[in-house]
Amino acid sequence: MIAAVGVVVPARDEASSVSQCLHAVRRSLLRLPVSMERVVVVVADRCTDDTAARARSLAEVVATNAPRTIGEIRDLGCSTALSRLSAREVLLLNTDADTEVDPRWAARHLARARHGWHATTGPAHLAGTVPGGPGAAARYREIVNTKENVYGANLAVRADAYAAVGGFGPVSTGEDHSLWRRLREAGYRVGTDPGTVVHTSARLAGRAPEGLSSLLRRLALDG
Repeated sequence: MIAAVGVVVPARDEASSVSQCLHAVRRSLLRLPVSMERVVVVVADRCTDDTAARARSLAEVVATNAPRTIGEIRDLGCSTALSRLSAREVLLLNTDADTEVDPRWAARHLARARHGWHATTGPAHLAGTVPGGPGAAARYREIVNTKENVYGANLAVRADAYAAVGGFGPVSTGEDHSLWRRLREAGYRVGTDPGTVVHTSARLAGRAPEGLSSLLRRLALDG
């Protein structure tokens, strides 16, 4: 049975949003059983602002100046979280520093894991107005409601399954889809929970190449 959770939050120059993100994570973790071991790790990736300083009162911070892909950044966060936890059965929860998780986020992911799921994802609703107007907003809702549209901002995976398929790996984009695909191909039980929700920034200038911001730019250009 899952006895611990590790939350991983990559962050690059996210001083304006990281505190709100971590407060939301903390509220969500409060809904877990008191006996549940837990740790929150922020990976401050080549930050030029005070992201790390703002995060330190709310999470463990790993600051790195080495050039790493987003897959390697998430793996660094996961390995750090696992090194801080004594439990053998761990659920790794991933979100992003420009995202606020729902109060039930951690508990819902945990419930799915305890019912035999190796990995779960859920929708990433946009906070604020979708760039590009109503048409772009409608297209984004269609994408969000697509079965198993995977977001690194809302992804849980059992540590044993994560390790068995090699983690996120050194991929520069689509690390969430890559992990999900390999889990499924290896026969692990993966699925989407529409009620496990996060709210993420609708900004057009994102940190990850070909991430959510790139999608929003394409939708805005299409009008």
